[in-house]
Amino acid sequence: MKHRIVIVGGGAGGIELATRLGKTLGRRNHATITLVDANLTHIWKPLFHEVAAGSLNPGVDELNYIAQAKWNHFHFQHGRMTGIDRTRKAIRLTAPSGTSWQEREIEYETLVMAVGSHCNDFGTPGVQQHCQFLDSRAQAERLHGMLLNRYMRSHASDTAHPLEIAIVGAGATGVELCAELQHAVRVIKGYGVKHACPSTLNITLLESGPRILPVLNEQASQAVHNGLKELGINVRVGTTVKEVTENGVVLADGETLNADLKIWAAGIKAPEFLNTLDGLETNRINQLNVKRTLQTTLDDSIFALGDCSSCPLDDTSGRFVPPRAQAANQQAALLCKNLERHLGGEPLLDFKYEDKGTLISLASFDAVGSLNGIFSGKGITRGIIAKTLYTSLYRLHQAALYGTPRMLIKMLAEYLQRKTRPKLRLH
Repeated sequence: MKHRIVIVGGGAGGIELATRLGKTLGRRNHATITLVDANLTHIWKPLFHEVAAGSLNPGVDELNYIAQAKWNHFHFQHGRMTGIDRTRKAIRLTAPSGTSWQEREIEYETLVMAVGSHCNDFGTPGVQQHCQFLDSRAQAERLHGMLLNRYMRSHASDTAHPLEIAIVGAGATGVELCAELQHAVRVIKGYGVKHACPSTLNITLLESGPRILPVLNEQASQAVHNGLKELGINVRVGTTVKEVTENGVVLADGETLNADLKIWAAGIKAPEFLNTLDGLETNRINQLNVKRTLQTTLDDSIFALGDCSSCPLDDTSGRFVPPRAQAANQQAALLCKNLERHLGGEPLLDFKYEDKGTLISLASFDAVGSLNGIFSGKGITRGIIAKTLYTSLYRLHQAALYGTPRMLIKMLAEYLQRKTRPKLRLH
């Protein structure tokens, strides 16, 4: 029987790993690769803010797991993982929302956990009841629908009703969403929607730390801060949210900010069910503890990558790989090599994280970032160079999934489609 590799989670790291392994071990019939996900399609998570604003149509940009499996010599199973029996080497799957089949099991010889992360509410009262999130495509589309319905109600009225939005968390998601929403309202205004203009959209971005985007150097962080202020966004740093209510957010100093929409984009934690995986070690935010080979600390047949894993940066510093898309991409590349070595009985390679810098999109207005490598001496990169490099990150992800020729065809198709459809998703 061929070696059975099961990958749970079809996010950026999981789908890239399944595709790479399918093209190598799967094509050569050295292993059976199975990808498990609760969804049927993949959208790159760093673009969820564009889905929410309507700049990206997920129906056009999605990747279908079933078709991807067929094209790349792996298998796909639709389901949500709920547990594991490490002795029998079997995972339990339950039916995703909207389906009704019974719980079932899938056996493995090697298991890879790539289930990602979601926002961390830090136990703040009212967050789960009153906030919107951007952890999934469904959440992004729901937020888009809420925003569009608000503009349509205003369009049908003779009176302008300003929309107050509070976004908690000034990491990449919160910052990029602010800029994308400002871009969206300008586009909507161009289609003649009454009362849709920047003056009727009031966004407050709240950050508990001393500055926004702590992953950037201070110069780049300040440049983004200034760019947001120029767009009319109220940026408040050193501001902690104590509670979220139906009508707004309550700050630690007792001040209340009224908000029609509350969006939580702060912190990360891995899914809760990782704490119940037959004794596997996790940290305080539910991430699986792994060695530098990406094997879990208690079971060498189980690997983890991406945001759901806690991997040491080195053997001495006590620091860990940051939960970023580029880390998941690099781990998928290494894990493809390590799984081949694992099957061949060879020693596994240690993961070495290469920080290539960070780029932040300010919608069509600008892009700002700090890069390592050819542009690192400048301290800050912005404008057309930064915007082009930012866009190329998504193209590299597409190339990893489709191959470069098909990625270029998709680029051409997207260009042609833009000539025949609205600049913004208006439904």
